[in-house]
Amino acid sequence: MNVVLRRSAGLLERLLAPLNTIGVLVRQGVVRPMRPDKLLRIALAWRRWGITPPLGFAVGAIRHPDRPAIIDERGALSYAEVSQRTTRLAHSLRARLAPGTRLGVLCRNHHGPIEAMVAAGKLGVDVVLLNTGLPTEQVAEVVRAQQVGVLLVDGEFTHHLDALPEDLDVVLAWTDGTTRHSTVEHLVATGSTRVLPRPGRRSRLVVLTSGTTGTPKGARRPEPPGLAPVATILSRVPLRAGERMLVGAPLFHTWGLAAFQLASVLGATMVLRRKFDPEQALGAMHRHRCTSMFAVPVMLQRILDLPERGYDHGALRIVASSGSALPADLAERFRERFGPVLHNLYGSTEVSWVSIATPEDLRAAPGTAGRPPRGTTVRLLDEDGRPVRRGRTGRIFAGNDMLFEGYTHGGSKEFRDGLMATGDLGRFDAAGRLQVVGREDDMIVSGGENVYPKETEDAVAALPEVAEAAAIGVDDAEFGQRLAAFVVLREGAELDAEGLRDRLRDRLSAFALPREVVFLDSLPRNATGKVVPGDLLARRDAG
Repeated sequence: MNVVLRRSAGLLERLLAPLNTIGVLVRQGVVRPMRPDKLLRIALAWRRWGITPPLGFAVGAIRHPDRPAIIDERGALSYAEVSQRTTRLAHSLRARLAPGTRLGVLCRNHHGPIEAMVAAGKLGVDVVLLNTGLPTEQVAEVVRAQQVGVLLVDGEFTHHLDALPEDLDVVLAWTDGTTRHSTVEHLVATGSTRVLPRPGRRSRLVVLTSGTTGTPKGARRPEPPGLAPVATILSRVPLRAGERMLVGAPLFHTWGLAAFQLASVLGATMVLRRKFDPEQALGAMHRHRCTSMFAVPVMLQRILDLPERGYDHGALRIVASSGSALPADLAERFRERFGPVLHNLYGSTEVSWVSIATPEDLRAAPGTAGRPPRGTTVRLLDEDGRPVRRGRTGRIFAGNDMLFEGYTHGGSKEFRDGLMATGDLGRFDAAGRLQVVGREDDMIVSGGENVYPKETEDAVAALPEVAEAAAIGVDDAEFGQRLAAFVVLREGAELDAEGLRDRLRDRLSAFALPREVVFLDSLPRNATGKVVPGDLLARRDAG
């Protein structure tokens, strides 16, 4: 009987899903009445491009052609201008890309990478988004492994070029002076305005995993099966059509890419700065009356470290954070300064989203990853694949409409009953909110006890003297492994290792106390804001 009821409920949910999607899109202003001629032009654009980046800008050029699509340090580009420029750019790139090769993008946040993704979508060419923090050897390895035929690169990264294949076609996306290379502006200026034919295949975006060890792998992002994935996010993060969206997260990262994709559907204005600077971010938010911001947690930390400057952030309704764990103390302090605007999305390059925490969730349980949105299944399983009881820690498995299509070199993630392993451990609290306790490979066994570094990390970071902290496991002759805490103190604060441990004895069990404490001036992070464990150990050994 229970099986029949569950199947009936699942069938009803599937039948109602399209209505729920339309309801969310209407409520957020994405779907609204318009003239029949515009509807026809949008239908033709959808038939030509499908649910790919070119469609959003084609629709924008039809619905609101003069609205700014992008504002960066060089000024504003309207939806009509981006639509026209990307057609010209696509024509120029088609002449340069050999069959079977991909377009590589090694850029910071500005109009260049956005126009590149849209132009490639018009050609049906795959785009490889390279992390700007990669060393030269890894850039060269990725370019070769991903069969990059044309590389769009900012001028500041041309020091990599000597290590790249000699036949690689290089185009500068951003340069502050003269250059012997072709530039995006030159390709746009010389490209044809002719209507492009419908591509024979859909373009795929290849995002490099942002792990902190080893060479990053290329993960193929799928084509959305419609607007349901957008509605899923908007159901928990209520962005509206026409947002002024400050995108601080790097566009090559899954979270910055998500901001770009949502913005194109919402007809939003993306406000971009090539490098994140907290002062500049607040200034841009004030100057452009931004209503939303996409960031990673360390960016929020940098903003809170600034003294109050008198910037007006009254228009700000939503701050969407993802990319790494959100410390509970950071969530509380951000709410105190900016009000109940913070949303926390937990996901990964491979699984897209898993759960989303609203401001109400974060008020009740700061640092929580929230609840799975509609259409998303999350299960916590033990090592044998059996569900764990509520309150117990298990391996996180998730399923939704946007699971990645696999790694470009082959291989995928572990699956159980159609759900993908995220590689993280978590537990559900009494209210059904997900708490991520750390990576599976971060857990250590110290003196026979399972220890999760994130619990210790959050407790250390919550001390008022501490600006930021990280905790990792290191080898220990007596206990097998021990926790080492790496701590950055606030300016003028004083705290020693024993004093830190004394302050934590009432908050942590004995085996979760850090047996080693290393004080640093800053934590080593990669370009997406994640702490790099190997660099922590190197700094400890050097000091």
